[in-house]
Amino acid sequence: MFENLSDKLDRAFKVLKGQGSITEINVAETMKEIRKALLDADVNYKTAKSFTDDVKQKAIGANVLTAVSPGQLLTKLMNDELAALMGGTTAELDLSKSPTIILIAGLNGAGKTTFTGKLANFLKTQKNKKPLLVADDIYRPAAITQLQVLGEQIGVPVYANLESKDPIAIANEGIAYAKQHGHNVVIIDTAGRLSIDEAMMVEIEQVKAAVNPHEILFVVDAMTGQDAVNTAKVFNDRLDFTGVVLTKLDGDTRGGAALSIKSVVNKPIKFIGTGEKMEAIDVFHPDRMASRILGMGDVVSLVERAQMQFDEKEAAELQKKIRKNKFDFNDFYSQIQQIKKMGNMKDLMGMIPGVGKMMKDVEIQDDAFKNIEAIIQSMTPGEKGNPDSINQSRRARIAKGSGTELAEVNKLIKQFEDMRKVMKQMSNPAAMASMMKRMPR
Repeated sequence: MFENLSDKLDRAFKVLKGQGSITEINVAETMKEIRKALLDADVNYKTAKSFTDDVKQKAIGANVLTAVSPGQLLTKLMNDELAALMGGTTAELDLSKSPTIILIAGLNGAGKTTFTGKLANFLKTQKNKKPLLVADDIYRPAAITQLQVLGEQIGVPVYANLESKDPIAIANEGIAYAKQHGHNVVIIDTAGRLSIDEAMMVEIEQVKAAVNPHEILFVVDAMTGQDAVNTAKVFNDRLDFTGVVLTKLDGDTRGGAALSIKSVVNKPIKFIGTGEKMEAIDVFHPDRMASRILGMGDVVSLVERAQMQFDEKEAAELQKKIRKNKFDFNDFYSQIQQIKKMGNMKDLMGMIPGVGKMMKDVEIQDDAFKNIEAIIQSMTPGEKGNPDSINQSRRARIAKGSGTELAEVNKLIKQFEDMRKVMKQMSNPAAMASMMKRMPR
């Protein structure tokens, strides 16, 4: 995400490279490039101008330390200002009421229903809540079915009334059902609507008035750029929503919506969607996003995603197996599935400081593990549990069964063996200390 913007900002900072001090002239030249980069990213013109004026003012008034170059100082100022532009602090959902009623609104095709499922999954797995989904889209034939499929997938019940064509009545029925069955969060998925459709806008105002939601989340497609911001403003004037959700940030996103929306509607971005999977949802952290835009990575979010997927009990069991050199292909396959759940591989790589820039021209397919998975799945249960038993004739059979070359099977098994040795060494503190002593200084 934001690759083009990051690239252009990086080029803008090069104007200051080699400069001994910050002057009005070299800062003005850099700001001109930064403003151009922001406008190319579809950032609101007034927002871009105000932003660069603020950064310029602070840069000219700042003292450059001898240990810090002008470019580094400007990067720090940019990081702080970008974070402030996107809201400054993380805006959490207010889940203090029981049941907490969350109304989901947005345009057709913005990914509203998918986000509704993701939010329910997030609240269930990360916040220990007992959510209920309410299918309140009476216009799109597949909307109710889609929500029911998602609910079944994540283990969250869905309230639907297929006989009713009254969204207000359905919403109220859903809330009553939640109270009767002990659900402490109600998420109401409303129909997608255009802001120019007055009847539909009046309808959602009436739904809001009837259910009195604690949170109203406006879902918007980040790929629509400045149009998303303009639409958000119209919806906010009618609904006074509590937060914004940006979907499809894993696509070819220019970044304009994320950078402009807070300054235009004065409402925080609360969540971002980074893929189709139910786990592909992140709480929006302005400071972390600013770091990523400037190519500085986001290790905290990477660690958080890893913690969400790795169970402590499983990790302890795995540690025992590694110490005993019993780590096998079943464990390896399980680890791959957990990594895949963390999100898009290129997105994950971009969270590591410095790696994002290195990987910008490298295409990492979503099915990057496809061949490895095929090879492991072509092994017998005995072979998976005892990798040492896989001789040459077995390797030939595995290659044929997985549709890969024998060389690929040999390479994977060699890499697996090397990895197993390193893991065993790392799990032994004495061996690690001995290895560190032998390293050249």
